[in-house]
Amino acid sequence: MKYFALISALSLLSASCATVPAGPQPPRLVVAIAVDQFSSDLFAEYRQTYVAGLKRLSNAIVFPAGYQAHATTETCPGHATILTGARPARSGIIANEWFDQSVTRGDDDHKIYCVEDETQPGTTASKYVVSTRHLNVPTLGDRMKRVDARSRVVAVAGKDRSAVMMGGHMTDAMWYPSLDFKSYVSLPGQSGVTPAIVTRVNQRIAQTIARPPAEMVPAHCAVRADTLALQADSDLAKALKPEKPNPVRVYRTSPEYDRATADIAIDLLKNMRLGHGPATDLLAISLAGTDNVGHSFGTQGIEMCVQQAALDRIIGQILDALDANGASYMVVLTADHGGFDLPERLQQRGVIDAARAAPETVAAAISATLVTQFQLDIDPKKLWMAVSPQGDWYLSNKVSGALRTQVLAATRARLLSLPQVAAVATADELSRMPLPQPPVDNWSLLERARASFDAARSGDLLVMMKPRIVPIPKPVAGYAAGHGTPWDYDRRVPMLFWYPGAVAHEVPLSVETIDILPTLAPFIGLNVPAAEIDGRCIDLDPGSADTCKQ
Repeated sequence: MKYFALISALSLLSASCATVPAGPQPPRLVVAIAVDQFSSDLFAEYRQTYVAGLKRLSNAIVFPAGYQAHATTETCPGHATILTGARPARSGIIANEWFDQSVTRGDDDHKIYCVEDETQPGTTASKYVVSTRHLNVPTLGDRMKRVDARSRVVAVAGKDRSAVMMGGHMTDAMWYPSLDFKSYVSLPGQSGVTPAIVTRVNQRIAQTIARPPAEMVPAHCAVRADTLALQADSDLAKALKPEKPNPVRVYRTSPEYDRATADIAIDLLKNMRLGHGPATDLLAISLAGTDNVGHSFGTQGIEMCVQQAALDRIIGQILDALDANGASYMVVLTADHGGFDLPERLQQRGVIDAARAAPETVAAAISATLVTQFQLDIDPKKLWMAVSPQGDWYLSNKVSGALRTQVLAATRARLLSLPQVAAVATADELSRMPLPQPPVDNWSLLERARASFDAARSGDLLVMMKPRIVPIPKPVAGYAAGHGTPWDYDRRVPMLFWYPGAVAHEVPLSVETIDILPTLAPFIGLNVPAAEIDGRCIDLDPGSADTCKQ
């Protein structure tokens, strides 16, 4: 393979996004599939068990070491990288939620959700109107429609933030779950009659919530039916097996959840005749079931095994529908972030440093200490604002001048004194750092934080926990395990490509999800100026041809 004859990993990548490469017929349809929380670890663990769609893509062009290179590895920033070519520092999507103290709603609520329109009256970060306003960069679909308005862009996802971040500002159709997850809805302002498939899927969701179907357990999953040694009254035991399970949450951790998303996407593919129009079309699909299972039960249990088998079948159905559609297409599959197992299970398996974030790491605990230390006349719950111990922390604007500098320094020192905290970066030092450059697998923690930093939205501090510390102090039903850290189990995701005539091969070198847009662009003759993105084109041909060049 010619990759190993090159001087370095970077020589694989070309900033050129020129015309259609010689050889393969230009696709009439580009399909991007994101599997939420589909880490490289999960892909490697279950790769030999795939028999349908993931097996087919696993035998295509495989980059097992793709990276969501930034520090805050969450759904919104991760999905925003896939079809924009931009890291969070450029896209502005730094997290699922951040704080803006110029916005006040309700009880001094400064929290902003990444796809809300906070200007809408009566809304909050949890009861919002979906909008694309916070995404600062164009997506692949936006760029396609700027060149030829006849291109059609369709996004279907298991989360609203996933649909918005992959679809972009100019979608022709966008469908995602409602706030209560009981039905699929469209982006506000998009015209048109609700497709019959959406009505049927919504009816099926209601039936599933009322009477959850039994899911077949594949034979190879039986070994995963381990029993955690937990006290019946422990927080984790109650989270894993609540006395009164929420029926909507049960649905969202079943394969029916991804089936609903896939069925809508497949029907739109057929009835909109995507790929058969006068210009190239884009279909973006995000499947969120793996993330819900990972959060609810961890990544190493029987629940994830069942989910992976179902995911494989569902992706197979999508690929079969693409074949039946008859239009020439190409596919890329990746993930928005990875994930980590329940620390309690890992401890029982010998990973002794796996743990939950200690109570003293949360913002409220730190704030209480500082309010007393500096004799501040501020509610301790409002001195520091943070969604979790890991990520951005925002200091109240009521603290100003020299006192603000002192409180910032004292907070950082207090955090760094805690045994679970690896690093604390300040907004000032991150703003003065240059943007990091590949290879991303060698980045320092500060470089990972810099890739997540946007001066207009990031916090005063960015806190990073040590490896194997799950930033969920107390597990609850639906949220027992997680992600969001700067460590590779959360950063590394597979990147799988297929197109007609592609030569199957595997490349172990590190690449990034931001490289997807410039890698796809030459196949459809789309020029993307290198200065407008962070990613670089990857040559997908292992021979003498170069898919980044004509």
